[in-house]
Amino acid sequence: MTVTVKVLIPAKQAENTQTTQYTATNCKTIIDKFTATNTTAGNVSISVNLVISGGTAGASNLIVDTRSIAPDETYTFPELVGQALEPSGFISTIASAATSLTIRANGREIT
Repeated sequence: MTVTVKVLIPAKQAENTQTTQYTATNCKTIIDKFTATNTTAGNVSISVNLVISGGTAGASNLIVDTRSIAPDETYTFPELVGQALEPSGFISTIASAATSLTIRANGREIT
């Protein structure tokens, strides 16, 4: 068994459509940190799904539901820390406004 510490989602702007941000390809993944920083002057919300292989983002796998993030706030998503993805599972997000939240995640891939 090999454990690799990895940036799962390099810093990027979250989309305002449901978007797959990371897929556990040929490995199990443990999320160690996930952050979102609001770079705008108004509140912006984000939802995060952890989806099993072959699934689609929806209410049954919604981990963070419409978390509002204030201007200049960075939220660290304690709900996601320690969560695991099985092979081909993925992280999907949707923000209430495009190019308003900078997201980033790191974790461990186990092969």
